[in-house]
Amino acid sequence: MTCYCYIVECSDGTFYTGWTTDPERRVKQHNKGIGAKYTSTRRPVKLVYLESQKNRTDAMKRELSIKKMKRAQKDKLVEGYGVAGK
Repeated sequence: MTCYCYIVECSDGTFYTGWTTDPERRVKQHNKGIGAKYTSTRRPVKLVYLESQKNRTDAMKRELSIKKMKRAQKDKLVEGYGVAGK
């Protein structure tokens, strides 16, 4: 099953990183306040980065590696995603 690692940007400019099997559904959950405690008080959120992974384990590992990154590194990921998506 394909899983995805994602980054959403919160209304306060912070990033939240997670993984899911359905990115569209997950972003909707975040925006309803039921996605994660962190994002529930920082709505609305918007999807700024999405990366497919072949399985849940790989998605979770990638999520952890992104969470360990400095903000500048995450900014580069997001910036590169925006360019690739155009």
